[in-house]
Amino acid sequence: MDAVNRSRLWSKVKLAKPTRQQQEARIGLLFLAPWLIGFVLLKALPILAALVLSLTDFRMLSPETTKFVGLENYVRFFQDAQAGANLLGSLNYFLLTVPLEMVVALVLAAIFTSERLKNKRFSQTLIFMTSIIPATSVFFIFLGSIQYADRLIFTPLGLPPIQGFGLLLPFMTLWSIGPGFLIIYSAMVSVPKEIYEAARVDGAGLFARFFHITLPMISPAIFFTLVINLTGAFGGAVLLDRGYILSFSLSPMEGYINETMFRETELGYASALAWVTFTVMMTLTLLLFRSAKRWVYFPEEDELNEI
Repeated sequence: MDAVNRSRLWSKVKLAKPTRQQQEARIGLLFLAPWLIGFVLLKALPILAALVLSLTDFRMLSPETTKFVGLENYVRFFQDAQAGANLLGSLNYFLLTVPLEMVVALVLAAIFTSERLKNKRFSQTLIFMTSIIPATSVFFIFLGSIQYADRLIFTPLGLPPIQGFGLLLPFMTLWSIGPGFLIIYSAMVSVPKEIYEAARVDGAGLFARFFHITLPMISPAIFFTLVINLTGAFGGAVLLDRGYILSFSLSPMEGYINETMFRETELGYASALAWVTFTVMMTLTLLLFRSAKRWVYFPEEDELNEI
């Protein structure tokens, strides 16, 4: 009788249906599951493994001789003049290329938001295609074109040859301008036109509207692009999928890490260099976030303050 009564009671129990928010949360987690699994397996675990390897003298050609050395690799970094020079070179690369890329992206975005410009879709596709075409192919095409120009034009005329590598840095920087341009352009398009019309009525000119309306309104997009470019300058070419070959990088520090890892086969020291670079990059990123309160405009915060 007890078993029968229990079965009757269980049959009368109605399971509570999940709320709409719970259903949406489950669906969201379902869509995020492939990315989360990939992040854990392909990003988080390798990063933690690199931290463990940085505390050893692991060599790729002789893994059986691996020993725990503690912080010896990090002490070696402070004694390695070449590593410090490459780290400063990556910082200089960031300071030189990022302003150039940001200025060009802002100018192009301002041009494409103009109502007078025609065939915007086609031109936007051409600009973004530069980020899809592998940068390695462009690199060799660029150097080959310079060599032919030297042989056919400059050498017969007795002129000095073109310094190809001097032109390579700004050329490759502008070649990968597509993502930054797209982010800033999308931000400019989303600025309400009523603000520009009110500024025109008040007598604000083109440059006044750009510096006092456009730049403050798109400052979150500029900040996001700045952080992404910081990652690329300190060795995020693989992360950003810029199309560079493994042994080549415009970031000096990333190139030095690749050389230490694959040419010298010192994976332990290369892991320590990667963690030092990661620490410096995260420090600069945190400083950018601290400075964002002074120059980045977040309209959501103003709405919350009004409430």
